[in-house]
Amino acid sequence: MAQIGIDKMSFFSPHQYIDMTELANARNEEPGKYLIGIGQTQQAVVPPTQDVVTMAVNAADQILTPAEREEIDTIIFATESGIDNSKSAAVYAQRLLGLSPYARTIEMKQACYAGTYGLMQARDYVALHPGAKVLVMASDIARYGLHTPGEVTQGAGAVAMLVTENPRILTINRDNQFMSRDVMDFWRPVYAEEALVDGKYSAEVYREFFRDLWARYKEKTGLAIDDFKAFAFHLPFTKMGLKALRDILPEADEAKQALLLTEFEASRVYNKRIGNLYTGSVYLSLYSLLENSTTLTAGDRLGIFSYGSGAEGEFYSVELQPNFRDGLVTGQMDQLFDSREYMTIPDYEENFMAGLHGATDREFDITKDPAKFVLAGLKDQQRVYLAH
Repeated sequence: MAQIGIDKMSFFSPHQYIDMTELANARNEEPGKYLIGIGQTQQAVVPPTQDVVTMAVNAADQILTPAEREEIDTIIFATESGIDNSKSAAVYAQRLLGLSPYARTIEMKQACYAGTYGLMQARDYVALHPGAKVLVMASDIARYGLHTPGEVTQGAGAVAMLVTENPRILTINRDNQFMSRDVMDFWRPVYAEEALVDGKYSAEVYREFFRDLWARYKEKTGLAIDDFKAFAFHLPFTKMGLKALRDILPEADEAKQALLLTEFEASRVYNKRIGNLYTGSVYLSLYSLLENSTTLTAGDRLGIFSYGSGAEGEFYSVELQPNFRDGLVTGQMDQLFDSREYMTIPDYEENFMAGLHGATDREFDITKDPAKFVLAGLKDQQRVYLAH
């Protein structure tokens, strides 16, 4: 059977951010609660000129060649921040990216988990259609509301992944273990713009799912913690993944524990500065691990834990390929962080109330947004997307 996996990866997040120390001070909280207890230092802020579609295409546009735009025949868009209850966000992405009209386009939803399901569907599709190429995009805006307990775990961004045979970055093993259960730890009714969450309960369910799936994975595969070089976790906030990792560390000796903790730190470098991006969170963590680890080599097995509230979880492994960093965009994250604009808390609060609320026609000032693809406004209840 052909080796199938992620050939290229790319990331995008808006050009503005707030500082978590300043947010803590504005909310009369000790900064350590956010910086250490939650594990976040900065948070991406979404201007009115960006949404899940523009973020996804801004990410994907950086990795696709003209030939690949013609060859891609399936476009999978994972999000829980959809812009339409009927029309798939993938259709907008297809047009904006100049992809072949002879492609399937679909949007998937199951909280933060949908990106993983999309990735597995892409893997299985390529297995059945040799030579096929599938574009998977996971794009989201984590939004809880001002002065809410979840405010510190907001964020936004998009990960784009090209799935092919003989991939440059990694192959996806067929050892997936998954589970679902009807749990009310997080949800967003169709009438609400902000999510509802029972934070403490959700954290407990997350760790419970991980422990259950890890035990099942070991039973089904015969593998153990020593067979893994590192783990990438879904990180709604980065301390969450650390707690889950600590649950299984006693299975390893001291040297292995130290190694896994070091690799975990590499895996959360970017998430600490972006915040939560729901469906793309675990893949930003993977991206961070690939770029910031100093010890990863070809053939290393990595464990991936994906979780979506409500709830669904999946654990699987991947294997790194020779020259795996060649499938990443060189300098992408450094450029993003170096060019981001600092935003004060009052400006962030004003921005939070802006955007497309309701059906009234309006235009946005796109001159202040440096991204290639932007949302220019609303006309006749249709979103106006532009490339500039």
